[in-house]
Amino acid sequence: MSATTSKSTGNCCQPYVSGGACTALFMSGIEEVKAAIPHREPFLFVDEIVEYEDKRILCKKTFTGEEDFFRGHYPGGPLVPGVLLCEAAMQTGAILLTKIFADESLDGRVPVVAKMGEVRFKQMVHPGDTVLMEAKFRDKMKNVYFLHVKVTANGKTCVQFDVACALTEKPE
Repeated sequence: MSATTSKSTGNCCQPYVSGGACTALFMSGIEEVKAAIPHREPFLFVDEIVEYEDKRILCKKTFTGEEDFFRGHYPGGPLVPGVLLCEAAMQTGAILLTKIFADESLDGRVPVVAKMGEVRFKQMVHPGDTVLMEAKFRDKMKNVYFLHVKVTANGKTCVQFDVACALTEKPE
C-alpha cells in the first residue's frame, strides 16, 4: 500500500502508512484545538493535534515552567500535578470524540467525565517537558463514550487510564 502526501493551506496533512493502514499525520495549531473543545487558558492543556486516525488521536502539550501551579507544586522541585496530566489526557479524548462524531449533532452538548478507572501513575513530568497524550475510542453506549488514554514524556508512560464520558448541556 502506498500513501500520497497532501498539503492543505493552514494545516499540513500528510498521510502515512503505519502497520499496513493509511493514517493522517499532521500538525495543527491551537485554533483547531479551541474549535474542538470549550476549554480555554489557563485550563487548556493541549497545544496541538499531532496525529489523528479513525479511532485514535495523539496530541501534544509543552509545560514551559511558567504555569502558575509550579509555584506551589512543589517549591524547589516543581512537578506537573498528576490530576492535570489526567485532565490533558481527557481533553485529548474530548477532541477525539468531536472528530469521530463530527457528523452527529451534539445539540450544544459537551462530553464530561463520568468515570475513571485503572489509573496508573508511572513517571513524573517536570517544567520544560513535552508530553504526548494519546486517546483511543473503545465503545459507545447511548450517550456514554468509553476511551483509553495515555500520557508519555521522553518515551516513558507517565499515566494511563480508562475514562467514560457522558454528554451534558454546554455551560453558558
